Amino acid sequence: MQQQPVNMQNQQNLFQQPPAVISSKDAMYLTDMLSWNLLSMKKAHFYAEHCQDQELKTAFDRCGQMHQRHYERILTHLNGQNSASIGNIQQ
Repeated sequence: MQQQPVNMQNQQNLFQQPPAVISSKDAMYLTDMLSWNLLSMKKAHFYAEHCQDQELKTAFDRCGQMHQRHYERILTHLNGQNSASIGNIQQ
């Protein structure tokens, strides 16, 4: 039995476009990602409000904003894919 190089095997599995359907396992992972970012955003906001050190307060604010951007980006991708799927069905 001949073994293919590892990089050849990985190249065969690359997608140029995301799949039209999300598996239930992928949906659960995306839900987890949204939950983690939302929780991190809320915690960072809480810590920033209760922090006395201005430098730490700024760091917590930036951290919360980063998690909010990640949350919104995931939602944007999901909404874009959902809209594309609906458009394909209607055509």
